[in-house]
Amino acid sequence: MKFNDVIRSEQELRALMGDPIAPPVVEKTLSALDRHCRAFIERSPFVLIASSSADGRMDVSPKGDAPGFVKVLDEHTLVIPDRPGNQRFDTFRNLLESPRVGLIFLIPGKRETLRIGGSAEVVRDAGLLATLAANGKVPALAIAVHVDDAFFHCSKCMIRSQLWQPDRWPPLDGLPTLAQTMKDAASIPAPVEVIEGLIKADDESRLY
Repeated sequence: MKFNDVIRSEQELRALMGDPIAPPVVEKTLSALDRHCRAFIERSPFVLIASSSADGRMDVSPKGDAPGFVKVLDEHTLVIPDRPGNQRFDTFRNLLESPRVGLIFLIPGKRETLRIGGSAEVVRDAGLLATLAANGKVPALAIAVHVDDAFFHCSKCMIRSQLWQPDRWPPLDGLPTLAQTMKDAASIPAPVEVIEGLIKADDESRLY
C-alpha cells in the first residue's frame, strides 16, 4: 500500500511535531546502568529484545522468567539466559550477523519501562552460565549485552492502554488458540486437539 505525505526527514518531523518538551527528556539518557536501572532489572520478569539480520530484517523476541533472571554484571554489561523455546533461534542468528540490540524491560503493575540500547554477543562461558541456572537447569547459552545507553520511558502508553488494569482488558472470546494459528499457517493435517496436546506437553516439560 502506498501512502501520501510521508515524512522523509527529522526537519519535517520537528516542523510538524515540535522539539522535546523539556531538556530533561533528552538529558535523561544514561551511558551506563545506574542504581535505578539495576533495581528495575532486578525486579523485572519480562524483557523484549529487538535485533536485526545483516540485510535489515527486524525481529522482536520476548524473554521471561522469575524477577531478576537478567543479571547485571557491571554498569556496562548484562546477561540474558536462554531458556528452552521454539528452536528458531531468530535472535541468535541475527546477533551472529549484526550485534545491535534494543531492550525494553517491564515490571507488572509499573507504568514506566526501562529502555536499553547496545551491542550483544552469544556466549557459552561455563562459569557465567552456572550463575544463571533455574530449577536446577543450567542454560546452554546466554546473550551478553554491552550497554551503550539506557533511559526510563514515561508512563503515557501504559496509562492509555490500561495494560495493568484487569477490569479494562479486552475479552479473549473468539481469538484463535496457538494450535489453530499453527495449523492454518503451516497447513498441518493433524486435528487442532492433537496440536494443542503437543503444545501443552511442551509447556509442561520444557520450561527449563
